[in-house]
Amino acid sequence: MKLWIGIGVLAALFAAAFIIIPMLSSSGDDAGEMVRHIALGSKIRGLDPQDIGDTTSSSVGSQIFETLYTYAYLKRPYEVIPLLADDMPTISDDQMTWTIPIRKGIRFADDPAFREGRGRELLAQDFVYSWKRMADLNNRSTNYSAVFAGYVVGLDEFRDYTANNNHVDYDREVEGLKALDSHTLQIKLTKPHNFLLYWLAHLPTAAVAREVVERYDSEIANHPVGTGPYILVGGYAGKSSFSMIRNPNFRGEHYPTEGEPGDKEAGFLDDAGKRIPFIDRVEWSIIEEDQPYWLNFLKGNIDSAGIPKDNFSQAITVDRELSPDLARKGISLNKFKDPSVYYYGFNMDDPVIGTNKPLRQAMSLAFNRQVYIDTFLNGRGELPKGPIPSMFPGYRTDKVNPYVAFDLDLAKAKLAEAEKIQGGPIPPMRLALGGTDTTVTQMGKFFRIQMKQIGLDVEVDYMTWPRFQEAQKTRSHQLFGLGWVADYPDAESFLLLFYSKNRSPGPNGTNYSNPEFDRLYEQAKGLPSLNDRIPLYQKMEDIVIEDCPWLITHYRLAFILHYDWLKNYKPNDFANGTLKYQRVDMALRKRRLKESE
Repeated sequence: MKLWIGIGVLAALFAAAFIIIPMLSSSGDDAGEMVRHIALGSKIRGLDPQDIGDTTSSSVGSQIFETLYTYAYLKRPYEVIPLLADDMPTISDDQMTWTIPIRKGIRFADDPAFREGRGRELLAQDFVYSWKRMADLNNRSTNYSAVFAGYVVGLDEFRDYTANNNHVDYDREVEGLKALDSHTLQIKLTKPHNFLLYWLAHLPTAAVAREVVERYDSEIANHPVGTGPYILVGGYAGKSSFSMIRNPNFRGEHYPTEGEPGDKEAGFLDDAGKRIPFIDRVEWSIIEEDQPYWLNFLKGNIDSAGIPKDNFSQAITVDRELSPDLARKGISLNKFKDPSVYYYGFNMDDPVIGTNKPLRQAMSLAFNRQVYIDTFLNGRGELPKGPIPSMFPGYRTDKVNPYVAFDLDLAKAKLAEAEKIQGGPIPPMRLALGGTDTTVTQMGKFFRIQMKQIGLDVEVDYMTWPRFQEAQKTRSHQLFGLGWVADYPDAESFLLLFYSKNRSPGPNGTNYSNPEFDRLYEQAKGLPSLNDRIPLYQKMEDIVIEDCPWLITHYRLAFILHYDWLKNYKPNDFANGTLKYQRVDMALRKRRLKESE
């Protein structure tokens, strides 16, 4: 899975899947429950982990489903640790065989799909089944090409077998995926996979139960049943709000006892060793407009929030610090670089824009990024150099990207080249944006105005987030606005967006293809040393910059607010399902709200 995020500001308020915007109400407070109410900026497309590829769905699904590995919640640099696995994998000397022990006693949540409605124990075979589902072409997963394609012995052949086959036999043997016994999983590779451990800590490789899939069939995305700390109550499809409660079958797990320097002083180890999760119930709401979202935060109905552009000066001083008024309410400010990049993508399959490099370059040169960042992000963005953000090894501070400059004269010269290739004026183009709120509409108008400066006509299609993603999978967009959040701490997490074998419905949404890029990409993926990969990453980045499949806009700087009653709230760029670590001091919340009356 790669994590797509909408380019609209409300979507951008969510720093990544780990930054969850809680929305609280009085419901449940008198019953002594610890309740979290969480507001999402857009609708969920689905909760089938093998097909989740966006931050919104991931923020919900990761509370229900679990992976073999995860990232230590508090430690930095990031460290991969076992979750459902009982230990780190045993890897053969030639790096081609991975053997993974599965923890015993892990149970799926209770559901009518199981015998007598009682969730059964998690088995190694559940991972074999789940990964075959990802490979099955009937499921149209966005994740297979990035995770397993070309690596697991026999799995690509299984995928080919599923083509035009509506009755896939999931018992069909795949040599590279075997349950050696009920709690031992074996993966045989065709070549070393240097990023496999990262993928085994990522939501699309989570286990689902075959009984559940077979019972609910096409409705599986609305009936998620996992091994995680929370269970969904009553489904979510078509609802503006939905609920989760503690999973009674959740195993004994405890809050971490180790972190990084400063964590103890910051209070992040106050709950060390205590049983988790702390929160009893989670109420999720969908709030797609900025102002209702912000007003709820100011009233104390929301524990943590990003800052809408129209309210930035109310929250942040000219020195880029928290305003005294908000500080007196017990609010704190977190500022950090987000592991993401935002861009407008060009569909390289499109006969107008995909075959005309000077046109793409002209459009990139006509876009004033600094005005965009100042207008829509209140300056909360870095001017980009390429697809590798500044927080990742491989980023070059001295790199000059000629197509991120705002240069109308050069843009018009490039457009003249483009019109020669086109054989006349460029016809009107269409931009797809995932979002229908006011800010997204303003962004669409801004893009149109920027292109009008050089004589290009662009119409904008505003779509709901689920509809936008479905159209993306079918290569229906001519131009589209997106952001991309890294899945793991390596720049390859961005470069795979340009690998031709990852084209839609995979994560290469532009359907970009360059043989030299592919060659370097495959070479880099085979190198175990990051230091050896970085020079190849930079060569790949240079190729992408020149071919210009993206009009890259910015790297995001996150400004996140939270009340002091929200405890253990430490952003983690890569861990899934972090709600289980967080706690709400309900007494402090009640006192703060009374003080503000």
